[in-house]
Amino acid sequence: MNELPVAPDAVERVRAAMRTAERRAFLPPSVRQLADVDRPIGIGWDATNSQPSTVARMLELLDARPGHRTLDVGAGSGWTTAILAALGAETTGVELVPQLVEQGNANLTAHGTGARIRQATPGILGLPDDEPWDRILVSADFGRMPDALVAQLADGGRMVAPIAGRMTVVDLSAGRTRIRHDSGRYAFVPLRS
Repeated sequence: MNELPVAPDAVERVRAAMRTAERRAFLPPSVRQLADVDRPIGIGWDATNSQPSTVARMLELLDARPGHRTLDVGAGSGWTTAILAALGAETTGVELVPQLVEQGNANLTAHGTGARIRQATPGILGLPDDEPWDRILVSADFGRMPDALVAQLADGGRMVAPIAGRMTVVDLSAGRTRIRHDSGRYAFVPLRS
């Protein structure tokens, strides 16, 4: 399996956005010394802050641009939410764990971004009342295609999600989905609904 192509400017745009949102600021104080390590870091409540190389790849594939309405599912500490906002996307995070919603929003406020994380409703994936979304980033593995999230995409929209260990890109156009898989295997915490 080959690596999926990305937009020519996506790599540099993502790297620049990641430099504006330093990972260390989005980690609990007890693990901040690990910020430069390219691995997932536990942030409590069975959640992790994903490894930077994986985050970069997901964001390159997502190709969020200024003006895109973007949903960050499993927003956790708010790090990816802040990066998406730095890319110019109108970003809303959603998170199931109330303590992470509080922590993530405190991190976003300290970072100075207007993006916010909302409390997820148990049993409901995403924010269907606020659809459609131009971009959806999923930072946990549902194990199968999260059809409820695909249904929230706008025409011309894209979702990037780990599905059963494979990084999956779903594009929606004229009511039809195109599904592609990037090379490699990925390990994420399970997506809880």
